[in-house]
Amino acid sequence: MADHHDDELAATKTEGFKVGEKKTLEEYQKLDADDEALNRWKASLGLNTGNSIADPNDPRKCIIKSLALETEGRPDIVVDLTGPGALESLKDKPFNIKEGAKFRIKAVFQVQHEVLSGLKYLQVVKRKGIRVSKDEEMLGSYAPNTTDKPTYEKKFNEEEAPSGMIARGHYNAVSKFVDDDDHTHLMFEWSFDIAKDW
Repeated sequence: MADHHDDELAATKTEGFKVGEKKTLEEYQKLDADDEALNRWKASLGLNTGNSIADPNDPRKCIIKSLALETEGRPDIVVDLTGPGALESLKDKPFNIKEGAKFRIKAVFQVQHEVLSGLKYLQVVKRKGIRVSKDEEMLGSYAPNTTDKPTYEKKFNEEEAPSGMIARGHYNAVSKFVDDDDHTHLMFEWSFDIAKDW
């Protein structure tokens, strides 16, 4: 992926977070074991439940399994990102979106090995090489998935497709999932067409 996307896809930092300052799972579990509020927070992250499903041969901390385009009254368009060539086909097979339609993106992902702090989704949309929008969505912090909760699902804010003859046409987007350590978990290009109808 070319470097020229890096500046456009720079993420804001979570307040109070210091890059590189992180604890192991074991440290989190031992952290102030008698602190009730902290225990509730750890439970909300799922730090004390289920067995690990991490693959020791897979070093990734966050695996984006699928993305879906949700529109009310229509079946979801789901893109499985686990198969070979899945990312490459995203760029070449544009989503078709009806002008003025309301839609949202949904991500399904898995966290493994350690707590993921401040996961964000960034997206830049261009038309004919000119940037038309930049969005950033905070997804939050997540404990590694377990047998009790094998994946996480996050629905992004609803968007409205532009409408009118001028808005119709082909758009290119670059998206990435990045955390507070500035580690990019997934970066990909995709495209969509705004059309008069589905």
